[in-house]
Amino acid sequence: MGVALNLAATLLALAPLLARAELWGYVDGAGVAHVASTQVDARYRRLLGDPATQRVPGKSDSAGGLLTWLEIAPEVRSLQPVLREAAATHGIDIELLKALITVESGFNARAVSPRGAVGLMQLMPATADATTEQLLDPRTNVLAGARLMAGLMRRHDGIDVALAAWNAGEGTVRQHGGKMPPLPETRAHVHQVLELYWALLQARPPAPASRLRIQPNLSETAR
Repeated sequence: MGVALNLAATLLALAPLLARAELWGYVDGAGVAHVASTQVDARYRRLLGDPATQRVPGKSDSAGGLLTWLEIAPEVRSLQPVLREAAATHGIDIELLKALITVESGFNARAVSPRGAVGLMQLMPATADATTEQLLDPRTNVLAGARLMAGLMRRHDGIDVALAAWNAGEGTVRQHGGKMPPLPETRAHVHQVLELYWALLQARPPAPASRLRIQPNLSETAR
């Protein structure tokens, strides 16, 4: 899956970025997931990343409690049909959508930021071409967000740059020659999403077989 995205090649290209990334988080008493690129306070536990270890795709890191929460939380499970629809409609990995929603809102569909970003994927109404009330609807929000992210992935070279454009705006990315802007907030956001995305991909069950092909017995074929 993915918009013109060779996942293996992309993750290999992102190895230097992923190697420096960390993901910290916890789930509070109300069942809300909190994630950050640093240990904000004593409640946060390291979920991914070890600053003393160089890591590349192929690693077997696990986000532990956060991945378990993403499997069992009612707000995540109830959104699965919408996530599948958005992923299929716009050609984006469902794991990327989950990672982005976790980092943006912790799956709080009613979240509204001080800057006016709304809902699960924290969309600005003008950017999403929708009203605030419309974006508080989970299906509307996720489908609009998936459409916007798919467009960024088509227009930018690399999922890391697409995520940077999501966070800082395409104008900012263009100002830096189409590369990752040197903005700490944006780099932290990209690190968090990519780390969780990779962990979710690692946890993805293998695809079921759709056909059975039996190879001929070579010794019998040679007779």
